[in-house]
Amino acid sequence: MNTKLQLKVIFFMQFFIWGCWLITFGSYMNDVLSFSRTDIGLVYGSMGLASLFMPGLLGVVADRWIPANRLYMLCHLIGAITLCIAALITSPSMMMIVMLIHCLAFMPTIAISNSIAYSCIESKGLDVIAEFPGIRIFGTIGFIVAMWLVSFLKFDLSNMQLYTAAAGSVVLCLVSLTLPLIPTSKNAIKEKSLISSLGLDALVLFKQPRMAIFFLFAVLLGGILQITNTFGDQFLRDFRNIPIYETSLVVKYPSVLLSISQISEVVFILFVPFFMKRLGIKYVMLISILAWVARFGLFAYGDPSPIGFVLLLLSMIVYGCAFDFYNISGSMYVEKSVSPNIRNSAQGLFMIMTNGIGAYLGSVISGIVAEHYTQIIDEKQITDWHTVWLIFAGYALVLALIFMVIFKNDTNEQKTAEAVS
Repeated sequence: MNTKLQLKVIFFMQFFIWGCWLITFGSYMNDVLSFSRTDIGLVYGSMGLASLFMPGLLGVVADRWIPANRLYMLCHLIGAITLCIAALITSPSMMMIVMLIHCLAFMPTIAISNSIAYSCIESKGLDVIAEFPGIRIFGTIGFIVAMWLVSFLKFDLSNMQLYTAAAGSVVLCLVSLTLPLIPTSKNAIKEKSLISSLGLDALVLFKQPRMAIFFLFAVLLGGILQITNTFGDQFLRDFRNIPIYETSLVVKYPSVLLSISQISEVVFILFVPFFMKRLGIKYVMLISILAWVARFGLFAYGDPSPIGFVLLLLSMIVYGCAFDFYNISGSMYVEKSVSPNIRNSAQGLFMIMTNGIGAYLGSVISGIVAEHYTQIIDEKQITDWHTVWLIFAGYALVLALIFMVIFKNDTNEQKTAEAVS
């Protein structure tokens, strides 16, 4: 198996595991376990808590002591065990604890998989910006396959989604053994700074005003990324409370409809290198934020009626742009902005900002907002999703305006954009 094929399989399985439960787990907790929206937000917030320090910490471990692919295998083994335990839990507090342990192992693997790919691509003398999107796209395909599998097997309201993800984790452990060994960085310098000794090398990036602003918006955008993962499936299922929609395909197969978001990713990820080279990181990220405004706005007015369904469908399509133009381009931007000896640490820091602080705040706050606009009517849980989505759309719009004013492309990016145009 050649290296590029190995990496494609790794990314496929990495996101297959996540796709088995990320979108549908909230509905399982709400409908089957009767958790409140706040409880659900807190459980999803465990991803953010885990990402506050574990990606950076394990990034340092991979940089210095344990080869990245071996560490990657160990994390997924722990992930498989914790998913099996979570499948047996019915208590909100215990679910939060076990999913936190799971995320402590799983979340760092997203950054580590990126670093493994960058290292393998460079070792073959290939261009990361040109080659990585074509490999990373298989992660999105894996996510889609998992969502369809869980939906059509009717696992979306069952703990079987967790067992399926656990099985995928075991498979990925075995596949990761086939990867070439990723060498650690042997620093021969005896006198090191305190930051270097603690493995916090990537924190020096905050000394650069432009990088500091970039990471600040990584936090603010990270909150947006998590909101529809937490409540998108529940939003679509809640149309069952309206008699004329209760038998619609939107209610029966919400995961299939949401998977169009990931299918859209497959398309938009291929445009990332094109726009990165022509517009630079500022305008690529600005497009992403505006796409989030559209995503939430279309959710606010969408429903299973013919016209409303078109709006829902458009919301799924713009998600690909919203996600890829920030998440993939952001990772690539960090990669080209740092030296190789802190690559893993820098990717871990990016994860901390996005999937750590940002995701935690997004999960918890969205849970509180959804709970605030939820009431029990005729023994049914009714949420004013229209207002909820408009609140999030307004937040994204304000974020876009602020970002446009304070973030600048660097000189080299500007010159490249002008030359291409």
